[in-house]
Amino acid sequence: MDIKEIQNLIKFVAKSGASEVKLEMDDVKITIKTGSDSPETTIIQAAPMQAAPQMVAPAPVAQPTATEPAPSASAPAEDNSKFVTIKSPIIGTFYRRPSPDKPLFVEVGKEIKAGDTVCIIEAMKLFNEIESEVSGKIVKILVDDSSPVEFDQPLFLVDPS
Repeated sequence: MDIKEIQNLIKFVAKSGASEVKLEMDDVKITIKTGSDSPETTIIQAAPMQAAPQMVAPAPVAQPTATEPAPSASAPAEDNSKFVTIKSPIIGTFYRRPSPDKPLFVEVGKEIKAGDTVCIIEAMKLFNEIESEVSGKIVKILVDDSSPVEFDQPLFLVDPS
């Protein structure tokens, strides 16, 4: 099971409203618990002749939320509360284009639709396309190209109007 399948499973469980889901396959056991303020996912993968490694990570929030004012200096006339934030669903390296010789996925002022790829985040040599869950116009890009990002870190501000 790859990271994309796990992310999709987490999103599905979060949307379904289930409080706990356990999935056991040949060499992988996944438990996803929600219903508390801190949903968590436990993934245990058995490796032959080794102790089973364990990874615990918070489940990503399925819907984007209204943004909080960015700590960086922004135009005083701007009201960030009307914008929607696209956040990083994983830890990794943020890229604004699919490869160095290709055009940028999005730029400030560009109209996007739900499902459009807005960036790529590389995690453990896997390139994960990050798709927008909202339609609107990109107002601000909050992360520099090729820089590390944390889970739930704001990446873009989108004006949904």
